[in-house]
Amino acid sequence: MAYDFKPFDKKIAEVVERLGRELSGVRTGRAAPAILDGIMVESYGTRMPLNQVANISIEDARTLRVAPWDMGNAKEVEKAITTANLGLSVGLDERGVRVFFPELTSERRVSLVKLAKERIEETRAALRVVRDEVWSHIQKLEREGTMPEDDKFRAKDEMQKKVDTANTLFDDALARKEKEMTN
Repeated sequence: MAYDFKPFDKKIAEVVERLGRELSGVRTGRAAPAILDGIMVESYGTRMPLNQVANISIEDARTLRVAPWDMGNAKEVEKAITTANLGLSVGLDERGVRVFFPELTSERRVSLVKLAKERIEETRAALRVVRDEVWSHIQKLEREGTMPEDDKFRAKDEMQKKVDTANTLFDDALARKEKEMTN
C-alpha cells in the first residue's frame, strides 16, 4: 500500500509560502510594498490590515506611497507604520503617507542577513515537526499491520526526498535574499 503524501505536500507548500512572506518582510535597500504586509491599522474602531485601508505603490527606488482611501485615516496609517519599528522614515502629506527606505549600511546588511537565516531555521524546524508527524503516522500504520515493512521504508525514503527538496528551496530563497541585500 502506497502512503498518501497529499496532506504532507500541502503542509510543505504552506511552510514554503509562509517563508516567502516572512522573507519578503526582511527589508532590503529597495522599496518593497511587501514589507508593510503585517501592519495593522486602527480604522473605524477595528484593527485592519494596511492593504485594506490604503493603496500601496512604489514611488521610486527607495520610496513607497501609501494612499488611504479615506484621508481621515492618514494619521492612523502613519502611526501604524511608525510603531511597526521597521527602520523606515515616514512622512505625511496631502496625498497620503510617504515611506522612505534609508540606505543600508554594511552593519545593517549583516544583521538583516542574520535575521533572514533565523527565519530559514525557524522554517526548517516547522518542516521537521511536520516530517515527524508523518513518520509517526507511517510507523503507526506499520504497527497496526495496514502497511508492510517494505512500504514503510519506501514511504520514509519518499518523505525524505520531499524534505530535501523543501530544504533546497529554503537554501535558494536565502541565497536570493542575500544577493538582494548585497546589491
